[in-house]
Amino acid sequence: MALTKRIIPCLDVSGGKTVKGIHFAEMVIMGDPIIMAKQYAIEGADELVFLDISATIEQRKTFAKLVSQIAHEIDIPFTVGGGIQSISDVEVLLKAGADKISINSAAIKNPQLLTELNKQFGSQCIVLAVDAKCIDGVSYIFSNAGKVFTGIKTIDWVKQAESSGVGEILLTSIDHDGTKEGFALELIDTISNAMSIPVIASGGAGNAYHFKTLFASTNCDAALAASIFHNGNLSLPDLKISLKNNNINVRL
Repeated sequence: MALTKRIIPCLDVSGGKTVKGIHFAEMVIMGDPIIMAKQYAIEGADELVFLDISATIEQRKTFAKLVSQIAHEIDIPFTVGGGIQSISDVEVLLKAGADKISINSAAIKNPQLLTELNKQFGSQCIVLAVDAKCIDGVSYIFSNAGKVFTGIKTIDWVKQAESSGVGEILLTSIDHDGTKEGFALELIDTISNAMSIPVIASGGAGNAYHFKTLFASTNCDAALAASIFHNGNLSLPDLKISLKNNNINVRL
């Protein structure tokens, strides 16, 4: 039997509020992350991702108190990212209730950090967030919430990260982010096929058909979405029933 595909709502948080934009810009407030997290857990989310998207830009740590408040309200795996730069940062978040941490910009700046985190906490705890954008037909990674071009090819970076002991890849297409026009299928399939660790696809979900197409045409393990759930355009139970009816193996 094929592994169950996971559906993961994402809370992009800035200033203590859940926000969402398009192409990582034009952010608007969506609601209270604590209330939203609790509701998603009730509705059957397989996991929850919390990304403090302004932490790195503002050069501060993730809001550990808010993480703790959310963790207290949910009983599903909880991944937290934003502003993580050291082993001590991870310790604080795990103590606050995170099950996994997501790291992005700090790993690009210091790839050795991935090896150190794996050694300290184990690969199952480390998610590498990858923000990718296509330039002249080639996918590159960006840091600092999609604002800084690194010149590093996406495929090269994820392979390096896997060899460093990362347990999972959270792959976000900046080009597709917030557009609701569908996932970056070609990119996701390329990365998924190149990895032996799970890949979470993010960016572009607009309806149930997009999720069905994603799972039917790529080898990704999970789909992450934000605004489609936040806006009430698609509920988690309805999405899972639709996927089940289309022979996609999900947990109801």
